[in-house]
Amino acid sequence: MKKIVLSTFILITTFAKAQKIESIHINLYTDSLKKGTYNYINVDGLMSNGKYLPLDSTHLFFTASYATFKGNSLFIPLSFEMPKVTIQVALKNNPRVYKQFDMWIKTTDDAGTLKTSDEILKDMQKQGSVKKKKGIFR
Repeated sequence: MKKIVLSTFILITTFAKAQKIESIHINLYTDSLKKGTYNYINVDGLMSNGKYLPLDSTHLFFTASYATFKGNSLFIPLSFEMPKVTIQVALKNNPRVYKQFDMWIKTTDDAGTLKTSDEILKDMQKQGSVKKKKGIFR
C-alpha cells in the first residue's frame, strides 16, 4: 500500500513540475507610451498544457533602453526626447525565454475636449426629430 501511495505521489509531482512556461506574449493596451506616467506592460506565459498564465515582476525581468520599471510598469519621464524605447522581458527562471520589442512614444496631445452628457443628449434629440420629420420611408 505504501508503494502505491508513494508511486502516485511521485507521478503527480512529476506532472506538476512538467507544466512550465514555454513562451511569453506581450499584450499592450496601447500602441504608444505616454510621457510622465506609468505604462503597464501586460505579459502572459503560454504553459506547456496550452493554458495562459498572467505574469508579473515576480516571474519576469524587465529592462528598457531608457526609463525605469516599477513592477510591470515603465515610467517615461517628461524630459524623454527619443522616438521609442526598446523593452526586453525575460523569465527569471529561464532567461532564454524572452521578448524584445520597440514601443513608440506618444507625440500627440490628449488635450482635446469631449462633449458633456447634456450635449450628447441634445445631439441625439436633434437627430431623432430629424428622422421623425423625414419619416422611415421616402
